[in-house]
Amino acid sequence: QVQLVESGGGLVQAGGSLRLSCAASRSIFRIATVGAWYRQAPGKQRELVATITSGGSTNYADSVKGRFTISRDNAKNTVSLQMNSLKPEDTAVYYCNLRTPISPYDYWGQGTQVTVSS
Repeated sequence: QVQLVESGGGLVQAGGSLRLSCAASRSIFRIATVGAWYRQAPGKQRELVATITSGGSTNYADSVKGRFTISRDNAKNTVSLQMNSLKPEDTAVYYCNLRTPISPYDYWGQGTQVTVSS
């Protein structure tokens, strides 16, 4: 059963922008304490890109600070990632994650490919 649905990936030239969105069921979204985006490039480990708490506090990986913005829309049960000034090294599969205080604690999206050409 798919509980997080991602959209917005694609192919973009360096310097361009993309917006990723992650839609969750209300039952999961309303209890999620943290929303996050991770990414995994070929041959590399999955890395944390950005987080946002239920209170709206955000954190970013150093590599994306000033370029990416994470946000959440409580009315639409979505977590989004606005990506500007994209670089070829941003190419990866991006995964949405929601963390809840009850089992199974972590929910994941299916992943969306982002490819940045030089």
